[in-house]
Amino acid sequence: MQELSETDYAILRASENIVDGIAAMYGEHTEVLIHSLDASNPSITKIANGHITGRSVGAPITNLALMKLNAGQDISDSYLTKSPDGKTLRSITIVIRNAQNDAIGLLCINSNLDAPFQSVMATLFPGLVPQADTSFSPETFARSNDEMMQTSIESVRAQVMADNSLSPSKKNREIVIRLNELGIFNLKDSAQIAAKGLDISIHTIYRYLRELKSA
Repeated sequence: MQELSETDYAILRASENIVDGIAAMYGEHTEVLIHSLDASNPSITKIANGHITGRSVGAPITNLALMKLNAGQDISDSYLTKSPDGKTLRSITIVIRNAQNDAIGLLCINSNLDAPFQSVMATLFPGLVPQADTSFSPETFARSNDEMMQTSIESVRAQVMADNSLSPSKKNREIVIRLNELGIFNLKDSAQIAAKGLDISIHTIYRYLRELKSA
């Protein structure tokens, strides 16, 4: 370990969103944290779901974290540990490096294997509870921009057409509004593709977009 510079700390701060993102993805049963490797104060600088091990920002680095650092792997194999209150954790440690390739921090992930199965499933699949809520995010996992646009248009079109609160005359405009909110019309040839998919003229697409900009 070495004394960290302001640039090193800036890298660690920039990594804090990763902590929150992983915690949001896997839920309350997964602890995610960043250890600073500052020689003068090697400690936790960011933590999510610290209730799993009872730690908070400022807690010292663990001996096992140092062992993983010295093992020479930037991404450790997963391993089992025990929390202070006896929970079985599946863990992984990832080294954070600066532009000089110096190790300046550790990203650590600890999942509670003893958490109740139903609670884990409810966290990982919130859409399954309640069963009546079958709505999904419009995210599209496509292999090309054209495929992404086509899939997005079909998805949004199906949602709007199923919305009985909208009159038939307003549905195409609503589809264009939702596609615009997704940023579809920032892509090349998107208006032409949307016009073909909705079976309306490209001039109608442009008119709807002008109305949105002037609203």
